[in-house]
Amino acid sequence: MSTTIEGLGAHRTDRPQSPAITLTGVTKAYAGGVRALDDVSLTVLSGAFLAVMGPSGSGKSTLMHCAAGLDTPSQGSIHIEGQEIGGLNETRRTELRRERVGFVFQSYNLVPSLSVADNITLPLRLAGRAPDHEWARMLIERVGLADRMSHRPAELSGGQQQRAALVRALVTKPAVVFADEPTGALDVRSARQVLDLLRDLVDELGQTVVMVTHDPAAAARAHQTLVMADGRVVDSLSAPTASELAGRLAALGEG
Repeated sequence: MSTTIEGLGAHRTDRPQSPAITLTGVTKAYAGGVRALDDVSLTVLSGAFLAVMGPSGSGKSTLMHCAAGLDTPSQGSIHIEGQEIGGLNETRRTELRRERVGFVFQSYNLVPSLSVADNITLPLRLAGRAPDHEWARMLIERVGLADRMSHRPAELSGGQQQRAALVRALVTKPAVVFADEPTGALDVRSARQVLDLLRDLVDELGQTVVMVTHDPAAAARAHQTLVMADGRVVDSLSAPTASELAGRLAALGEG
């Protein structure tokens, strides 16, 4: 089954309806014949907000790692904005990730010894690129951290650290942001703020986001949710409610 994920960016006349990510026949097999991914085909159009859910071991994290170029599939092809990443050497793949991919993790992954400002611009420095100051300023103001730029991560709340990590992921103007359980370490209020920001960035700025989550309430904020089981996409739900997603996951557990 091949699935196409559309979002706001796919319908606005000022944004091209082009694929941000395309996976074709992607399989990831390990020793012993275990398939973490089993012939997955998926297209995520620019401006889409996709959530990926599934039981433990369903393949959702492997899907994200392969799509982001962090892992290599055993079979199949992956394109990021038309660039096939399978044939790239590790140096070029690292460069592509720095330039075209943003990451947000549950554990924030901020450098403790750096200020918030330096954490945010770190991907640009690693890529040897000058920052777009206007873009960075807009993002910083958008997440409410303008008065925290000189602070160290330890001086911020968990929600503020995650917002800083979100700006860091966006500062390079990536083709896609991959968010791995971005609200898993946050309280309910902070989680809601981060999800609001992600949805606003998608709806208002046309950013493409792929979020892996176990939380039905988080997944319900996306345009579409893929449900995975045994390395395959078993369902695709448009604008589902949290209760619908919880029921779908419960049904998988019963099966």
